Amino acid sequence: MRRLVSTAIVAAMLVLGSGAARGMDSVTDEYSDNFTHPLQLAYYVAHPIGYAAEWLIGRPLHYVFSRPYLDNFFGYKHYDEESAYFED
Repeated sequence: MRRLVSTAIVAAMLVLGSGAARGMDSVTDEYSDNFTHPLQLAYYVAHPIGYAAEWLIGRPLHYVFSRPYLDNFFGYKHYDEESAYFED
């Protein structure tokens, strides 16, 4: 049990400490009035909802629609099969 706890602590230290290795220690958390802008506050609420919707709804639907045996049924076209703007 002690090995498990010590392994978890070491893993947490490596994960949390990896930000300093990427140069994230130079980011400051100084307060600015821009953080209280109403649209920024709405962003803090809307972003996790949109991110979750993309991963829970959008990506699974894309996976189903793009299957080779279902793509004709749903009318899915791969990016390399269609022109940039117009059908020829």
